[in-house]
Amino acid sequence: MKKNDIGTNAGLVWRTLYYKGKKMTFNELLQETGLTAIDLSSAIGWLAREDKVVFTQENDEEFTDIYRDTY
Repeated sequence: MKKNDIGTNAGLVWRTLYYKGKKMTFNELLQETGLTAIDLSSAIGWLAREDKVVFTQENDEEFTDIYRDTY
């Protein structure tokens, strides 16, 4: 896997979350993006490092969503 591919996949994940307009589970993101588990994990890690996503847990399910800065 190339570093550039991780960045490209991160963009795909971010756009998926943005246009769906809702938080999603890992499995939902796998299905929506068509990425492999390792590619999706790397992309989420990239986005997390850049503070582009937030993680929440509800009823034993973990969700990823884009970070929305509000003032």
